[in-house]
Amino acid sequence: MGIRVAVAGASGYAGGELLRLIAGHPEFELVAATAHSQAGTPVARVHPQLTGLDLPLAATDAATLSDADLVFLALPHGQSAALADQLPAGVRVVDLGADFRLADAALWQRYYGGPHAGTWTYGLPELPGGRERIAASTRVANTGCYAAAITLALAPLIAAGLADPADVVVVAASGTSGAGRAAKAHLLGSEVMGDLSPYKVGAHQHVPEIKQATGATSLSLTPVLAPMPRGILATVTARPAGTADPREVLAAAYADAPFVHLLPEGAWPHTAATAGSNSCHLQATLDADSGRLIVVSALDNLGKGAAGQAVQCANLMTGLPETTGLSVYGVAP
Repeated sequence: MGIRVAVAGASGYAGGELLRLIAGHPEFELVAATAHSQAGTPVARVHPQLTGLDLPLAATDAATLSDADLVFLALPHGQSAALADQLPAGVRVVDLGADFRLADAALWQRYYGGPHAGTWTYGLPELPGGRERIAASTRVANTGCYAAAITLALAPLIAAGLADPADVVVVAASGTSGAGRAAKAHLLGSEVMGDLSPYKVGAHQHVPEIKQATGATSLSLTPVLAPMPRGILATVTARPAGTADPREVLAAAYADAPFVHLLPEGAWPHTAATAGSNSCHLQATLDADSGRLIVVSALDNLGKGAAGQAVQCANLMTGLPETTGLSVYGVAP
């Protein structure tokens, strides 16, 4: 018998990706998948890509989830805390929502509203000491999708004293699955196809998380909705604060990171290359005119930005190699 896992919020995009990864995982045994309005519906009817996974969606409650060794919470922001409080202390939990990411209660109130639930171990293994902290934890807060892409690009440069933490500007494009599966008029195919549009400009909820994870003290983020189902491409720029080669800094930081790849000089990340994988692709240079540092980052927002990252953390929490059941290779075309 393998490690018994359950997924709450399994009807959403991240939940569906979790089910796909768990179904192919050599050590995880899926014992429950829950949903709200879709409870009672077979998984394959909600996620046709999972035809053959013979399991009905159950109602989301602690009793259904408590039989698992590890629970993934893929619920809307603000809904994880109440459910997590009802789970036995011995059940490991990875929360894909934002409930437990922020250490500052005032920032939670400002960006999300409602009471702050507390702070769990941050689920980005590639941060210094991250693997060890996650492996020692029973409660882990998975990163946000933009936060994963931007933090991986920026954190080593600030840590090395190469990037000015007070002058960081990011423009990042995301596929529509990042907005969730709920029906929304602005996400209709006719509205999205052939169009790029910024949103939450100047007030995106991932900004305090990115600053907390990277050490940045001032960060401007412009998110852009792109006409594609999945993927994030982030262009991160910062004022240089040192003279080291940014490529050398990134190469050293991720020398032992199986899912973070610094591309050969002259090759630039693109989202299709990371689709279906748990990888993040990076490239760095100096702007020839302004002298600013530029790092471009690409990942699958449902992979390294959500479900894949959560499985990576779960592997560490259960004593498995972090790569178990995950692919470093994308799916193309």
